[in-house]
Amino acid sequence: MTAYNKKSVTVIGLGPMGQATVKVLLDAGYDVTAWNRTRPKLDAIAELGAKPADTVAEAIAANDVVLLSLIHYDAMYGVLEQGPADLAGKTIVNLSSDSPEKTRKGAAWVTERGAAFVTGAYMTQSDDLKHASSRLYVSGPETDYEAHRELLETLVPGVEYLGDDYGLAQLYYQAGLAQFHAFLTSLEQAVAIIDAGGGDVDKFIEFASNGTESNRDFTLFFGAAAKQGGWGDIANLKMMHAGAQHVIDAAEEVGVDASLTRAVQDHYQRALDASEKAGHPVPVYQILRNAA
Repeated sequence: MTAYNKKSVTVIGLGPMGQATVKVLLDAGYDVTAWNRTRPKLDAIAELGAKPADTVAEAIAANDVVLLSLIHYDAMYGVLEQGPADLAGKTIVNLSSDSPEKTRKGAAWVTERGAAFVTGAYMTQSDDLKHASSRLYVSGPETDYEAHRELLETLVPGVEYLGDDYGLAQLYYQAGLAQFHAFLTSLEQAVAIIDAGGGDVDKFIEFASNGTESNRDFTLFFGAAAKQGGWGDIANLKMMHAGAQHVIDAAEEVGVDASLTRAVQDHYQRALDASEKAGHPVPVYQILRNAA
């Protein structure tokens, strides 16, 4: 085993997040050994000061801590089996995205081979790890988290340790991504409506960007309501259903795809149907939970 050096680490996988990880570590004074399937990305990162490894086995042997930045967890198995690499005594910090259950299975696979495992999930502004709002969700044994806390806190301004369950970091990350996907598509739909309808896109963006305080208040209010089973009586559900129809009409009048809003409206319709059947209000949250 190599002598443990807290300022020396291996990064495997040089997609956008892997490259960003290497750059942050180099800027922080770490010695970084890197490996990637394709050589051009490896050569480019080597020009910044990283040490290129010709094989996965060489990359893993170089350091006791190995950060993985791959497309998904399935890629981890093929990568780590190359050589095959000796994982005994290593700590694998997997920063790849996947489902909580696939993460738990991946952690079991790694620990069965004698390595410690830490789950990491970036919640960042694109690949800007040092953005003030960037966070890293972390889960796994607390002793392993504490042993590498300094390294993890080097990567982003905020590290959130969530507990021993290897799947928890991905649980929080995927939930956040679900919210972001809906936000991004709804924003693009809104801009398309303004643009196609002859409005001023810059003015709309100004209005929308000034609503961050309102978004925070909505998150706190509706999040608390969800904890209590969901928001909305029959009048609320009918109002939201009708409001969704107005958005659909406004979009389609100017030729903008309204399928996202139709999906939202469908949830309100299902809530109304379930409410009628149950004889009491059934919030959309219960529909999403399949608890109606």
